[in-house]
Amino acid sequence: MSIRLLALIATLPIVSVFLFLVILRWPAKRAMPVSLAVTILVAMFIWKVPGNQVAAASFKGIVTALEVGVIVFGALLLLNTLKESGAIFTIRKGFTSISPDRRVQTIIVCWLFGSFLEGAAGWGAPATIVGPLLVALGFPAMGAVMVALILQSTPVSYGAVGTPILVGVNTGLKDSPLVQSYVAEQGTTIEAYINGIGGQVALIHGIIGIFIPLFMVTMLTYFFGKNKSIVEGLAIWKFAIFAGLAFTVPYALVANLLGPEFPSLLGGLIGLAIVVPAAKKGWFIPEKTWDFAEASKWDPAWTGSLQVDHSEEPKKNISFMAAWLPYLLVAVLLIVTRVAYLPFAGWIQSQVIRFENVFGTLITVESKPLNIPGVIFILVSLLSIFIFKMNMKEYGRAVKNSFKTVVSAMAALVFAVPMVQVFINSGVNAADYAGMPLAMAEGISNIFGSSWPLVAPTIGAIGAFAAGSNTVSNMMFSLFQFGVADNILANPATIVALQAVGGAAGNMICVHNVVAASSSAGLIGKEGNLIRKTLIPMTFYVVFAGSIGYVAIYGLGLNIGTVILAAIACFLIAVIAKGQMQNKLDTKQLKKIV
Repeated sequence: MSIRLLALIATLPIVSVFLFLVILRWPAKRAMPVSLAVTILVAMFIWKVPGNQVAAASFKGIVTALEVGVIVFGALLLLNTLKESGAIFTIRKGFTSISPDRRVQTIIVCWLFGSFLEGAAGWGAPATIVGPLLVALGFPAMGAVMVALILQSTPVSYGAVGTPILVGVNTGLKDSPLVQSYVAEQGTTIEAYINGIGGQVALIHGIIGIFIPLFMVTMLTYFFGKNKSIVEGLAIWKFAIFAGLAFTVPYALVANLLGPEFPSLLGGLIGLAIVVPAAKKGWFIPEKTWDFAEASKWDPAWTGSLQVDHSEEPKKNISFMAAWLPYLLVAVLLIVTRVAYLPFAGWIQSQVIRFENVFGTLITVESKPLNIPGVIFILVSLLSIFIFKMNMKEYGRAVKNSFKTVVSAMAALVFAVPMVQVFINSGVNAADYAGMPLAMAEGISNIFGSSWPLVAPTIGAIGAFAAGSNTVSNMMFSLFQFGVADNILANPATIVALQAVGGAAGNMICVHNVVAASSSAGLIGKEGNLIRKTLIPMTFYVVFAGSIGYVAIYGLGLNIGTVILAAIACFLIAVIAKGQMQNKLDTKQLKKIV
């Protein structure tokens, strides 16, 4: 079978997900079982993957699905605990005091606080925290989840203290004789080479990430504003780009000076320290405040089962510091349990449940239960009983409501994640084919040749969409990307960096991230609608990254990379000009009213 035909067949599992979930808009609990069946049929009858290999991969997927379920349950439990205690009222009031403008709240909570959480936790956990928090602040659930998923882009390459680079890229490259020979010729070590790739990743992300807050708020005002207006989002362009720079500049500096562990974590923290005081002073914020329409006028499809009564006064007064203490505890505990040189982190990592040679295969299934971010969320929710002096009836309601929602989410996750694992583990087969992911990538590389830098981020994104993880995407494709770079005489570090950037962007559309984030906001069955929306910023991301990579490799002469970059620059200039015009119009209208 030709490599191109094999590559086409290898895309069937991914195509089936898009067909059922995105095009036909089936709910994930219905689409994913069918997609799993398609994947198993392709694996067993085309790739001739043994039945025990399929069963072992599916078992591995179920274990991962249970881990994701713990994250969703923990995030929901923490939010419901804050709701039952009345602390959420104080948090909402605190954000209103910073700025009543929903666009500003989106940028602070989602872009900056969410990036900080991504740097500490990873696993898609930030979206499961940020989404319900925004719902509690008065956002429609679908809008909250959409912006929470867009967050899963720039900071993801350094999520969980640098895991996608330190584990993903490193595991993909370190044992290859080709890579070892190349690194030796460069007169460096594999560790320094991986750190160098991490630095390039931050520079590419840093350029694109400047504009992601603007993307967030513009999509929010267009899809969920009462006027369905793009220009209402563009009107806050100064503040959005300021917030983009406040994160990406320290983020890129940390990645290139200190390494891959802390760029997202410190970038988010420094960004918060810069942007929150600026927001309080009204810097770069338009005079006209933007808000949603009254909740009674929202499209019913925007809301879910997670409800917060914004008119209800809390039973007791809770200080701003006390209300935020649970989230501060989450951040601190995530850091101390993940920084490798802290002794507590080592003990956490050593607690492993392992199943080796599952069903007689080479597949090993392991879980580090204490390392799952959801365990931290559950622990902090228990501590919140004492922080807020809650009674067990209040906490019992929080547990019951959280459990009901996570059960609904598991109906999709127990099929979505096994599908991913069957797809990834198809390399063991009687047909002597490369695994489905590599066969697909090889077929695409044969088509694009020397134009590969334009496509490299898309391969990373497809890997993340299929695998549900930037780390796994990097493990699967880093060596392949290195080999393609060697074949076309391009800088391998740049091509692998483009893989990592695309893998981060793919998290915006990855199915189990979407299911987890949707479930945590009480939004079940709308996953396809969300992916249709997040495909827009994901496409922008990979096209922008590919053109940057092309120019980095082939220079600034007249070529397709510079043409695309010029088109993007013109688009961004036009967008900013439109936002500036809207600002002037709003200011004139406000002066007339006064």
